[in-house]
Amino acid sequence: MSKTVRPYQDSDTTKKEQVASMFNNISGTYDFLNHFLSMGIDRVWRKKAIKELLTDKPSYMLDVATGTGDFAFEAIKILKPRKVVGVDISAGMLGIADQKIIKRKMQDVFEVRLGDSEKLLFDNDSFDAVTVAFGVRNFEDLEKGLSDMLRVLKPGAKVVILEFSKPKVFPVKQAYNFYFKYITPTIGRIFSKDSSAYTYLPESVASFPDGESFDLLMQKVGFKNTKYRPLTFGICSIYTGIK
Repeated sequence: MSKTVRPYQDSDTTKKEQVASMFNNISGTYDFLNHFLSMGIDRVWRKKAIKELLTDKPSYMLDVATGTGDFAFEAIKILKPRKVVGVDISAGMLGIADQKIIKRKMQDVFEVRLGDSEKLLFDNDSFDAVTVAFGVRNFEDLEKGLSDMLRVLKPGAKVVILEFSKPKVFPVKQAYNFYFKYITPTIGRIFSKDSSAYTYLPESVASFPDGESFDLLMQKVGFKNTKYRPLTFGICSIYTGIK
């Protein structure tokens, strides 16, 4: 497994504590920078990932590391579930999600809770689907987080994980590395009060065991029929597995 990358390398606090603090700091500008830095293509990635669940028709869904709720809102729009519960470690991000829920009058269908993605406070075999968008690389213990998502899934239900990956084809790989290493931190410093967050982003992606490595990790914790699909020349990937 790759070395642990943390947002604030000069701090003695755990990665989990640092990730919570980082997202609290950037919550106000997170949505804007997400769409701006990806030139809006993150919306396309989310839709593709959610459509992995179209034939499953999940009624009760869990969105892990829900952040400001964008993935869950898109899931509600496309899949029409009865209920989505979003869990996140950052109170700041959930505050933004709550504002959106109230503005869109979705209190009956979407609920967010503060919680640890690696210690989910739900019973075994609870959910028809579990989703995560751009969250698993922030886990302190990736294997533990995946195991707990498997635990709360109903037998036969599916997990869908959307995460950044590393392109391998020239010249996409070189352009991507340059953009992530130099452009992303610069723009992040301009618009965000936490410059470390957008230095951490490329470092966390670089250290993440993507592609086949992540697929094998999903199998190791117990997921069946695992698959992964690279998007946009491998900049992002969708991972799926069945309990």
